[in-house]
Amino acid sequence: MAPTDPRILAIHRASSDYAENWAGEDGIRAHARAKAAEIGCVAMGPGAGAIVRTLAAAIDAKNVVEIGTGAGVSALWLLDGMHPDGVLTSVDIEAEHQLIAKDAISQAGIAPNRVRLINGRADEVLDRLTESAYDIVLIAGKPVDLAGNISRALTLLRTGGVLIVDRALWNDKLADPAQRDPDTVAMRGAVEALAVGEEFIGSLLPVGGGLLVAVKV
Repeated sequence: MAPTDPRILAIHRASSDYAENWAGEDGIRAHARAKAAEIGCVAMGPGAGAIVRTLAAAIDAKNVVEIGTGAGVSALWLLDGMHPDGVLTSVDIEAEHQLIAKDAISQAGIAPNRVRLINGRADEVLDRLTESAYDIVLIAGKPVDLAGNISRALTLLRTGGVLIVDRALWNDKLADPAQRDPDTVAMRGAVEALAVGEEFIGSLLPVGGGLLVAVKV
């Protein structure tokens, strides 16, 4: 049973906040986060970003796909952990968002040939990418598209590659069965399908808005 004592809850919250901000966030990421807020994007938090960076470093990721560029916050975390010659392919339907991300990536001093920003629908772009060629696929798109994007990620990832789904607890709605709006239902269905499927071995981490991490077997 979850604790109800206000003092314990306060300690848990303090620990959560401490862990969320433990890795810190440089000025470029902070600026990109502010730009994300201006254009209505929800940027990856520093706690989730630190995990993403760690995963990229742990497998020396060289080929990575990101679905949902936003203002470039998650791209900066990924690139920070990837192999120095690694290439990130980031897909977003909003050209304006990618212009902002491109500026953030440039400010971070990342070579232009390390990032491919592709403007378009994920379902159209991903089908043109090489199968079984990617170390990481990070999904930060709309919940209604999640199941289809996970299926495409399964095709793109090599064996041992890592699937990451950002905001996987969907604004803390996933655990509440009373929440039945279309986005929550779509997110819940996709996350629960991953839990019982045999294609991935994963974990759902309660960091930021939730981070689902799974390895293709």
